[in-house]
Amino acid sequence: MLSNNKIFSVAQIREADAYTINREGIASIDLMERAAAACVQWIGEHSGFDKHFAIACGTGNNGGDGLAIARMLSQKREVKGVDVYILRFSERCTSDFLENLHRLQQCAEVAIHELAPDSVFQLRRPADWFIDAMLGSGLSAPASGWLKEVITTINALNIPTIAIDIPSGMFADTLPCKDAAILKAKHVLSFQFPKLSFMFPESEAFMEDFHVLPIGIADAYITQTATPWRYITEEALAALLRKRRKFAHKGDFGHALLMAGSYGKMGAAVLSARACLRAGAGLLTVHVPQKGVEVLQIACPEAMVSVDDGQEIISSFPKNLSTYDAAGVGPGIGTQSAAREALHSLLKHIGTVPLALDADALNILASESEMLRLLPENTILTPHVKEFERLSGHSYASSMDRLQAAQSFAVQHKAIVVLKGAHTAVCAPDGDVCFNTTGNPGMATAGSGDVLTGIITSLLAQGYEPLAAAIIGVCLHGCAGDKAAERKGQSALIASDIIEHLS
Repeated sequence: MLSNNKIFSVAQIREADAYTINREGIASIDLMERAAAACVQWIGEHSGFDKHFAIACGTGNNGGDGLAIARMLSQKREVKGVDVYILRFSERCTSDFLENLHRLQQCAEVAIHELAPDSVFQLRRPADWFIDAMLGSGLSAPASGWLKEVITTINALNIPTIAIDIPSGMFADTLPCKDAAILKAKHVLSFQFPKLSFMFPESEAFMEDFHVLPIGIADAYITQTATPWRYITEEALAALLRKRRKFAHKGDFGHALLMAGSYGKMGAAVLSARACLRAGAGLLTVHVPQKGVEVLQIACPEAMVSVDDGQEIISSFPKNLSTYDAAGVGPGIGTQSAAREALHSLLKHIGTVPLALDADALNILASESEMLRLLPENTILTPHVKEFERLSGHSYASSMDRLQAAQSFAVQHKAIVVLKGAHTAVCAPDGDVCFNTTGNPGMATAGSGDVLTGIITSLLAQGYEPLAAAIIGVCLHGCAGDKAAERKGQSALIASDIIEHLS
């Protein structure tokens, strides 16, 4: 699954470049030319060429990329002007930088400005876009001295910036250092792969969005090279979803069970149920307390209702679990003793029925950790950050520390941990992680997690393997949120909108 949607380390990216160059019998500058062309194409499609561009270049290969981009932009008749600022912060220059500088010097349309160390950086004329090609992904130490001053100056220009491959000053494999000088980019054009650091909230201050640009890295290298990191996109999702047969019937798409809701929290059950059905489950039974029956049957007539003995709280589980193809437990059930006993008993009797746990089910597990040993293999847990910290019993200094703990938790308990966030991380029992790249901040709203539980439970019932159900479910959830935000706007988005835009 997602064999080519991998996230590689800086060392592996260098190997990938070398492998491609050797395999295709091309020069490294030819691969640089591809990368620059991809960037120019993106700029034309998303910004237009009728602009003035200022490009800051270092003396390494990232600077070579910038010089090639400058040359290609200058050849577009719509471009109003290109100014290149070469920062001579090092006496060392790569051969590809020097070759691209020679090529650029043949372009009379480009103004080239050389800046010596300790000189004051300032734009010679106004620019509509600033392009950052100073340092690239090979950074080994935080930017300091004159270079730090230049980055600070550029950040103060208040010009939208496009960073080539990675914002200058940012590390690719680790999180930003505190108080580090890092260029703030509106867009990052990352070659072939996203960088691991892009997936963490600590990077938000330095990049609004990133875009992965294919540059023809050899598929053979990507396929055969191991990494624990992957990512999923809307485009990749289409290949993972199954097509329905013409003569299929509702029994072919599974019977899902949801145990959700309590008096005052029946909305969680309704949201999960509607999402479960909208995501494709053939049949759905929702187990609710007695005071939730009327609510559920009015709000979601497509669902069947299993009535608990408890008036306001779920206190047991349906007796014949073998009739269900998957179960989702937790949204709105509360953490009272009756709910605790119901979850404890369910875990002892669930057998081989695929299981997803969320919300109050996770809070119960956190307070009664001995229940964790009852989790069936490949149980899907969907905690947000605070729920995971309660589950693990720790708080974490950084989001990367937290993710590493989630990986360890998944391995230890042979579970699938869906650590929710802007780039939700699906941690597999073997330690691998898949990051989601769909979704938007409008989805940070009450009930959004209940919707995700319904989607994942639906996919489990339809026969998707648990890891696939978690990955696909997270991506579907994000895609629906993106479509809803287009219609409603992020601030106005509510959980029901996500359900209505599942498709």
